[in-house]
Amino acid sequence: MNISILLLTIILFCICIFLILKLCLIKHSIKEIEKSFTYILKSDTNNIITISSSDKVIKSLTININDNLTDLRKQMLQYKSGNQELKRIITNISHDLRTPLTAIKGYIDLIQQESLSNKQKQYLKVVEKKSNELTELTKQLFEFSKLMDSDIELKKENCCINEILEETLVSYYNIFKEKNIVPKVSICNKKIYKLVNRISIIRIFENILSNVSKYSTGDFKVTMNENGTISFSNKANSLDATTVQKIFERYFSVENAKESTGIGLSIAKQLVELNNGKIRAKYIKDTLFIEIYFK
Repeated sequence: MNISILLLTIILFCICIFLILKLCLIKHSIKEIEKSFTYILKSDTNNIITISSSDKVIKSLTININDNLTDLRKQMLQYKSGNQELKRIITNISHDLRTPLTAIKGYIDLIQQESLSNKQKQYLKVVEKKSNELTELTKQLFEFSKLMDSDIELKKENCCINEILEETLVSYYNIFKEKNIVPKVSICNKKIYKLVNRISIIRIFENILSNVSKYSTGDFKVTMNENGTISFSNKANSLDATTVQKIFERYFSVENAKESTGIGLSIAKQLVELNNGKIRAKYIKDTLFIEIYFK
């Protein structure tokens, strides 16, 4: 009886040792897969995952992962190729639009020098306004095509965000006045310095203020607190909490208002992220809030 128990104990012990070794080998193989997978994803390489294990299940898993990696590479190549083609098309369209727009603006200037009736002046003002809008959209398209390059790097310097915000607000004074918008501005006295690209920060603020000038009903506030968070808020009755989550998407539109924010806010979001910042939108009591913070 004792011999049987002893044999059973030895057998169980051997099985345990075998299972422990098996488990260690599996863990080692998983670590090999994880290490190779991480390296392949982070680097531009055509390598595949290799393992030292002879376990059939682990080998099958590795083969499946390698197959998916191959498909992923093909999709990435197609995406990059399509992205570059789209970038080229947008750039060409932007350049093609500039020539006729310049001519249109020239003729508008010439017509303005003529004796016109009040009705004709009214029509000409509409044409000039639409021409300016198209010029701005062309500018945005060209800027957007440059931002499509994910490897773009901005030259950064230590900038005072307070001063840039104040200067941009002043530059929009006449536009706000025409729209009967009286902004309420509250900017902290403490100077906030961040390592950013000055030109792109100006562009971020301009895009947001441009959006406000188009769609605000007159109630507009700008605040900047001592931790550097900047908040833009205005009444936006045509929005809701759901649609606001899509406001930074390209060509976001509000169906019931039949309006489009173009790509200005999408560009602003990309520029914020290129400056190691964060931007978000929220909707509270019929008011749209856009908050920005640079690290």
